[in-house]
Amino acid sequence: MRLIRLLKRLWYPAEFLFGRIGLSRGTPPEGPPVIDPYLGYATPDELILRGRVLSALRRFAPEPEQSRWVNFLQMLALFLTDEVAHVVVKADGERTVTDSEGYFTLRLPRNGNETGWHGVTAQVSGQPASAATVEALVPPPGPGIAVISDIDDTVMETGAYSLVRNLWTSLTGNALTRHVFPDAVELLTRLAEGGGPVFYVSSSPWNLHHFLTRVLERHGAPRGPLFLRDFGLTSRRFLNRKRGDHKSLAIDAILAAHPDRRFVLVGDTGQHDPHVYLEAAQRHPGRIAGVILREPGRGPDRRDRRDMAALREMGLRVESGRDYREILGGADWI
Repeated sequence: MRLIRLLKRLWYPAEFLFGRIGLSRGTPPEGPPVIDPYLGYATPDELILRGRVLSALRRFAPEPEQSRWVNFLQMLALFLTDEVAHVVVKADGERTVTDSEGYFTLRLPRNGNETGWHGVTAQVSGQPASAATVEALVPPPGPGIAVISDIDDTVMETGAYSLVRNLWTSLTGNALTRHVFPDAVELLTRLAEGGGPVFYVSSSPWNLHHFLTRVLERHGAPRGPLFLRDFGLTSRRFLNRKRGDHKSLAIDAILAAHPDRRFVLVGDTGQHDPHVYLEAAQRHPGRIAGVILREPGRGPDRRDRRDMAALREMGLRVESGRDYREILGGADWI
């Protein structure tokens, strides 16, 4: 694709340029490394804490009326990170080492039967100033319905079905201007009634974790762990992993962590979620309770319709439409 090839050629020169003016790699950190905490989750035996160690955190307080150019610069800065690799991160007696891009995963044994959000203080070994609270969600025990939801064009309008439109929307908006679908918030809230956890799976990079959680929180969407994408940008590798591969791996991890629950999969037809969800239902017989799909842009193509039909042939209930309003009318759709 020509646009991808162009971006690949421009990314490293741009990153070098921003680094020379102090916005990216090559700028010596002025203080100790810091932890960028991600929302984690739990298995029956462990708390899974996730995050990234960086030389500095970039947090912006956007204004509703600020220009698209300012939005663009602020969004671009989120991607130009200076990661701290191969350092020890510890919490509650457990420790791990960050990978080459600064990511870490800490596995802590669960104590007791507490449920809800659990915060644990993590820090870079030998750097007490780096301490940060990393949270993990422990859902209530017992069987029940849980939700895995896409974000792009499912909960938040991005135009992900068009690369050009997606880049324009994503890079020229801010946390106050991004549009979240009210019907999606209502749908997820109803599905989460009774304590069922909600997990978000997106093709967006981990650099946007704080940004996305702010947008979702501002619009009242259920709070839940995010499973985002490691772009792994290098001079030899640029966006090589397919979106569907990332979503499939995330779905597998979530289902494995909650073996007693069945899941509702919420998505859209703009990025061929029906195919990803069909494969998930085939890999995990009996674990998928139903599928709900938004139809953005031109709606489902032939492949999407074929996959939706295959889901129905498996006995799953599949609901789809331009929005979720009709689906909200039937609480017993599962």
